[in-house]
Amino acid sequence: MTDTENVLRVRGLDVEFDTAEGVARVVRDVSLDVAAGQTLAILGESGSGKSMTAHAVMGLVEPPGRVTGGRVEFGGVDLSAAPDKVRRETRGTGMAMIFQDSLTALNPVFTVGGQIGELLTVHRGMSRRAARRRAVELMEQVQIPDPGRRAKAYPHQLSGGMRQRIAIAMAIANEPRLLIADEPTTALDVTVQAQIMTLLEQLQRDTGMALVLITHDVGIAAESADAVAVMYAGRIVETGAMADVLRAPSHPYTRGLMRSVPRIGAVAEDLWAIPGAPPAFLDDRAGCSFAPRCDAAVARCRVERPELTAPAQSGSRRSACHRAEEVLYARA
Repeated sequence: MTDTENVLRVRGLDVEFDTAEGVARVVRDVSLDVAAGQTLAILGESGSGKSMTAHAVMGLVEPPGRVTGGRVEFGGVDLSAAPDKVRRETRGTGMAMIFQDSLTALNPVFTVGGQIGELLTVHRGMSRRAARRRAVELMEQVQIPDPGRRAKAYPHQLSGGMRQRIAIAMAIANEPRLLIADEPTTALDVTVQAQIMTLLEQLQRDTGMALVLITHDVGIAAESADAVAVMYAGRIVETGAMADVLRAPSHPYTRGLMRSVPRIGAVAEDLWAIPGAPPAFLDDRAGCSFAPRCDAAVARCRVERPELTAPAQSGSRRSACHRAEEVLYARA
């Protein structure tokens, strides 16, 4: 894939936060490529830096946080060096984001139809009447029953699933080329989760937009994504085609995530968990961040940080592990 085919190209992204204890590096040297029509899953535990990566791509990092390095290119335009006006216009029309909590993402004092309509008047210059009509059409597109009536409702009057559909309608209102969905099924029951993911896939097929799916749920990523980037402690530790990574992980952390997925027929004693806990972002120890929790770690892992490189004969796979080939081929 060439750079010109990528809707999104991220290189060396770094994000830091000032805290009372010091500087916390929450995103470290992250690089990503997303092509038109592709679904990239960013997978990892809570606190791994997934959402902050998305906020940095969207230009939504606020003090005490700051982007301290890297480039974010959208459609060939370097947003890192672009004027504020260009970044705002891109964020409004070129790329959009579905935030993790649909209730807090919506304004409680305005109707949901009014909130969708406002996006259209601001970014598309529509009249209020035309925007209201289009808002109802968008609500119908995301499969909300009786959209004309529901458009007059306030967020608290809708179920969690409907609020999430409103959030999706707002995100696609200006026909973005890239949609970032941050844990779009959080706090929803499994039936509604399936409906939301099916809806996103249908919208993607209809529009050809690129989709970045941020999730800690391996099952959702496996069902929906073409490619995956696994994050741990603010860094990407493995990338590759979703099917390849599922079949044979090349990083011990990814292997642990796959092993922890419940399987049909398993009993409670069979469930497996990665031991220990992720490091604090203030912890900048030498070596691999995952080494204290890793069953494949050797002395080198504790003193030398591995780079994201391709194990032998692994195609497009990249892994930040000194023992990647052993993990991939010998299942060390």
